[in-house]
Amino acid sequence: MTKIHNLSNMPDGTDDTLGPMRTLYLGQAAGSEKLYVNIDYVEPGAKSTKFHSHSEQEEFFMILKGNGTLRLNDEEHQVKQGDFIAKPAGKGIAHQFINTGTDVLEILDCGLQTKEDICVYPDEDVVYIRSMRKDFKLGDAIADFTSDPNAPTK
Repeated sequence: MTKIHNLSNMPDGTDDTLGPMRTLYLGQAAGSEKLYVNIDYVEPGAKSTKFHSHSEQEEFFMILKGNGTLRLNDEEHQVKQGDFIAKPAGKGIAHQFINTGTDVLEILDCGLQTKEDICVYPDEDVVYIRSMRKDFKLGDAIADFTSDPNAPTK
């Protein structure tokens, strides 16, 4: 059954705090199954997440309050209240918000919940495979691997 919820009365387990970053899981609280809707609260000087891209998870962000910097691949963009951006999946667009302002940066963060998503963290040269819940160092990649079952082994 669909129910109306309010930010002032969020159910237990629908918020998370990691140091200077807090997230409210609105979609989860409302019972969303395929879409996530969050509000991220980023303290001055803090980052919203590690710099990363998604293979399957499309995202949409809107700045609700404050201002900061949005890293998109090799570029940095200043963002402020009212700015919004869509980030299509599978395009290799790495992103991260940094609160460069003096007030809390509030970000509406929406996207698809995908079980098969793979995240790449270019700053750390790491890949995260969501379905396995495992991280791998890209520098450890096997350069001469083949899936050919009859190829000679070294």
